[in-house]
Amino acid sequence: MPATMTALFGGSGPGWVRREVPVPEPGPGEVLVRARAGALNNADASMLAAADPTTGGTGETYQAGFEFAGEVAGVGAGVRGLVTGQRVMGTTPGNFAQYVLTDHRHVLPVPDGLALEEACALPTGLLTEHGALMAGGFTPGMSVLITGATSSIGLIGVQIAKTLGAAGIIATTRSTGKRDLLKRAGADTVVITGGNDLTAAVLDATGGQGADVVLDHVGGQTFADCLRATRIDGAVVNIGRLDTARSSIDLDALSYRHLRLRGVSFGFTRAAELGAVIANAGDQLLPAVADGRIRPLIDTTLSFDAADEAAERLRSHRAHGKIVLSVP
Repeated sequence: MPATMTALFGGSGPGWVRREVPVPEPGPGEVLVRARAGALNNADASMLAAADPTTGGTGETYQAGFEFAGEVAGVGAGVRGLVTGQRVMGTTPGNFAQYVLTDHRHVLPVPDGLALEEACALPTGLLTEHGALMAGGFTPGMSVLITGATSSIGLIGVQIAKTLGAAGIIATTRSTGKRDLLKRAGADTVVITGGNDLTAAVLDATGGQGADVVLDHVGGQTFADCLRATRIDGAVVNIGRLDTARSSIDLDALSYRHLRLRGVSFGFTRAAELGAVIANAGDQLLPAVADGRIRPLIDTTLSFDAADEAAERLRSHRAHGKIVLSVP
C-alpha cells in the first residue's frame, strides 16, 4: 500500500486540481477501495461553483466526487462480507482519488462482466430511483410517470420501473430526438414537453386515471402539473430540480385527489438510513444489472488529466448520460 495518493480537489478555481495526500486507513465499519473509475453528478458542478474564489465563492477546499468503482484494498474491524480484491461500486463524498474510504454499508458488489467504468455510474441512480419508488409505495402492476427521464438517473429510473413490473411507464423529455432512447430504456409512452399538455397526455395514456406513482426530476411548473396527472390516492415523489426548486401548486388538485407528496434526498448524514436504501436496492436490482436489464448511459470517459474538460462538459448540459473519470 503506498503512503500517498492522487486526488482531485475543488476550491481554488473553476476546475479541480490534483494533489498528493495520505492514503487513509479504514477504521471500524469502514472499507478502503482502490478506485478505478468515478462518475460525475450535477452536484459536482454546483459545488465547484460555490467554492470557486475567482467568482465570489467560498474558497474552501474539498476533495471532490460522489460515485466510484474499484477493488477492496482493506477492511476495518467489524466489517463482514467484503474481502480484499473484491470488485465493488459505491457512493461517498471525496471519491475522486486513487483510494476511497467509505462506510461498508455504502458499497455494492459489481456483477461479473460489468466494467468498472460502467459500474461507477450506477450507485446514485440505483439507490435514488429505487428509494423514490419505494417512498411512493410502488408495487408491481402500478403505472409510473417519470419526468426529466433522459437525465442520467432518470434513464435508470425507467429501467428500474420496467424491471420491477410497472404496468405502464410514461416518460417525459424536452427533445423529440430522445424518444427512441426512452423507448429502448423501457418507456411505454413518451411525452415531449414544451408544446404539449403534460397532464392531458398522462391522463390519455392511463385511461383518464392518472399515474399511480410519479418520479419528478424537474420541479418548478412540471411538479405542479404532475398533481393532476396522478391518480386519486396516488403519490408524487420529487427527486430533482432540473428546472427550479420553487413551485406553486394547486391545493385543490392535491386535496381532492387525496395525493401523497414526498421528497427524497438520500444524503450522507444518515449513514444507517442510506445503507438500508442501498442494501434494499442491491437485493432487488443487482440481478437485473448482472443480466443487462439495467445499464447506465455513458456519455464519455476521460482521464484525471482531463478533469477540467469533464467539469466543463458537465456544466454545458450537453452530455447524454454519465461523464466518467478513469483513475490513474
